[in-house]
Amino acid sequence: MTSPVLLVVAHGSRDPRHAATVHALTARVRALRPGLRVETGFLDFNAPSVPRVLERLAAEGTDEVVALPLLLTRAFHAKSDIPAVLREARAGLPRLRVRQAEVLGPSPLLNAALERRLHEAGVRPGDRGSTGLVLASAGSTDPEAIAVIAEIARELRHTGWCSVRPAFASASLPRTGDAVRALRAEGVRRVAVAPYVIAPGRLPDRIAAGAAEAGAEVLAGVLGPSPELARLLLDRYDESLVPAARPASIGA
Repeated sequence: MTSPVLLVVAHGSRDPRHAATVHALTARVRALRPGLRVETGFLDFNAPSVPRVLERLAAEGTDEVVALPLLLTRAFHAKSDIPAVLREARAGLPRLRVRQAEVLGPSPLLNAALERRLHEAGVRPGDRGSTGLVLASAGSTDPEAIAVIAEIARELRHTGWCSVRPAFASASLPRTGDAVRALRAEGVRRVAVAPYVIAPGRLPDRIAAGAAEAGAEVLAGVLGPSPELARLLLDRYDESLVPAARPASIGA
């Protein structure tokens, strides 16, 4: 029996680094599970679009697709935007079964990817006790998404950092630079900024600018095609296929 196709649903960006990072991540997923067909579709700016990918798969005779949002929190895109796109595309494809998997976060694997990027940026385990951490996300107007970022910051505080503060590149406060300055006001002498975002683009650039403007000593890279993130995509795919955990099929 053929496994359902994994369709990774990315937001898309005018910044070419975004699509390049998404494709590098999906390539890593394919390498982890060679027998699984993995496709990529974008909501905006980049091709192929999600509807075009679904149309192509249906034309090829695919029976079932798992649409996995490449998102770290459940906000507008996961709750409204992606379900609407999938329903509309599915309406004209009656033989194609499409189910939406859960978003990626929160997850210990995301925290591990974050730690990997901080280590690569020069933070060593022995540095944590004297280093404050800014967990910088893209931002959202959705209270659930904001609460998730705040909870992750609290969890990280218990892993040895002297202080951890959340920050947001848009929609919410504080901004990255303000969070860095707040840590300084607490007496923290060394500050690391960790972007809690998947791919480069306008908002990650805003995070980096805020870190530089406020004088943070360390700026980690985006999560990108890390092995932890690739494993997490497969975990969410597998979870969507467990009968007890299956969400309702889109358009069913």
